[in-house]
Amino acid sequence: MAFHEIRFPLEIALGASGGPERRTEIVTLGSGREERNSPWALSRRRYNAGMGIRKLDDIHALIAFFEARHGRLHGFRWHDRADWKSAAPPAAVSALDQALGQGDGERTSFQLVKTYASGGASYTREIAKPVAGSIRIAVAGTPVAEGEDFTADHTTGLVTFFTAPAPEAAVTAGFEFDVPVRFGTDFLDINLAAFEAGSVPDIPVIEIRI
Repeated sequence: MAFHEIRFPLEIALGASGGPERRTEIVTLGSGREERNSPWALSRRRYNAGMGIRKLDDIHALIAFFEARHGRLHGFRWHDRADWKSAAPPAAVSALDQALGQGDGERTSFQLVKTYASGGASYTREIAKPVAGSIRIAVAGTPVAEGEDFTADHTTGLVTFFTAPAPEAAVTAGFEFDVPVRFGTDFLDINLAAFEAGSVPDIPVIEIRI
């Protein structure tokens, strides 16, 4: 089992559907009240790329990608068109987008994260697959340079400073990112009913933990 640092073909993923998934267990009591519990601390993304297949060239590219990943065996990158950067959809990525933590004068490594907030509640998601060249970092509001002040691991999302940020200095970041996923099936059901065209109505793709 391995992870291949390659993105699922964007032209096929264009018509994909999907989004975040949670698991909630609900028990209805005799009084009609409910007890709710979630065994998952983290959400998981689930997609279906079947709607992106439009022509035989797409099917050829899909078969090659599927076979090279050995079906469900190896993971790969997925570009989620609904959620792919640290900023809101109309905004440009900024080094002040997301809070990574505060310096203490000793800590040099910070994990990229994205926080989703609404109505006083929030959820913080680790970002393991940032896009190379997209990462912007600031310390105490001042931008710092990749290669001069820090390095970024684009396969794990870990940012490492050459010099530890000063105590109480806010470390913030902006970035684009992919989702680490695998195929949700070991079988591609290909339909070639039309001349020079075809369809694969079900291509499940599931987020994995890195």
